[in-house]
Amino acid sequence: MDGIILKGGAVLEGTVTLGGSKNAALPVIISSLLSADKCSYRRVPGLRDVSTTLRLLSRLGVTIEKDLLADGHLELTADKIHELEAPYDLVKTMRASFLVLGPLLARFGEARVSTPGGCAIGSRPVDLHLRGLERMGACIRQDHGYIEARAKELKGAVIDLAFPSVGATENLMMAATLARGETEIRNAAQEPEIVELAAVLTGMGARVGGAGTGVIRVEGVPELHGMEHEMGPDRIEAGTFMVGAALTGGDVLIEDARADDLKAFLAKLRETGVRVTPGPGGVRVTGNGRVHGTDVATQPFPGFPTDLQAQMMVLMAVADGASVITENIFENRFMHVQELNRMGARIALDGNRATVRGVPELSGAPVMATDLRASVSLVLAGLVARGATEVSRVYHLDRGYENIEGKLARLGADIRRVQRDD
Repeated sequence: MDGIILKGGAVLEGTVTLGGSKNAALPVIISSLLSADKCSYRRVPGLRDVSTTLRLLSRLGVTIEKDLLADGHLELTADKIHELEAPYDLVKTMRASFLVLGPLLARFGEARVSTPGGCAIGSRPVDLHLRGLERMGACIRQDHGYIEARAKELKGAVIDLAFPSVGATENLMMAATLARGETEIRNAAQEPEIVELAAVLTGMGARVGGAGTGVIRVEGVPELHGMEHEMGPDRIEAGTFMVGAALTGGDVLIEDARADDLKAFLAKLRETGVRVTPGPGGVRVTGNGRVHGTDVATQPFPGFPTDLQAQMMVLMAVADGASVITENIFENRFMHVQELNRMGARIALDGNRATVRGVPELSGAPVMATDLRASVSLVLAGLVARGATEVSRVYHLDRGYENIEGKLARLGADIRRVQRDD
């Protein structure tokens, strides 16, 4: 099992290029199920989660005509779908696999999908997905850990989401593209990944309006066609490198980073005393050696993203003063706290709140990743820890970051990947 070893003390300097957005790539490539035509994608990130999605699509019958690991170019054709079941062995490792439910049901009238898994950071119920599909006329039943859905024809409906769930919004948007009539999704998620998926669906011939607002309207069409799309940059990867620059007092240009996708995060970064300079080529972050504590509360977009909470906590762990971090999205997303405390951080938990009292420095230690964003927070902590840090179970890291050790090394970090026998 791979691990990452790094020695703290290096200052990150230079330019880093972002990969394509993981959070957009997964629903986008799944949307290929909605058409029998070829769909072509560029800048597809070479991540474990993408590979898992492709294995699932291949099992359903999708033809994969290009290897994304070569150049980020992927061509998918879903003209010979022979299986309408997404099995547990694939869905259990990644919750986004559940997004095949909407497209399969809309196009073929039935689907059987295992209830999802993924990182152990919360219960992530799929009730919102199912209630929305039922509003559109689907008959849903749960049997032995699987969701079985049938509908002779999906019909447009008004769907009020109790929470602006990204996954539910994506699943319902895709299903609505082939439904009869108009579907209105209220309290819809507004993340940039929703906007990107809507653009892809529109490129396939769908009629989607309101993406990026709280109300999305989809007018169903009889069929969709193929299209070409280049993935936008990964805003969470961008935020991660920004924290790395701030932590080390460095100076890093994150190419292609979009400041508008990270407004709440950048505002908090500025509050710590870090200089943030957006420009046409990306966002430049310049640290000043020592940062100030600031309170953070995660919220649905356009609020502070939960996917950057663990990274921000590392920055607060070595900041002047105390800060409070409140996690409002996932109830178990503080699993990195124990490991950070082993490195000398002073973090106390109380429900969904973490009080972080800054310390002068962290100390290197063997630590274990528990989920995707927790794993990268431990890598960031290792950048500023005295001595060596070894992060184990980095397969979590590979789910969302492509060659992060190589990118950090090019910025000056003392970091390498190692293979272990365990």
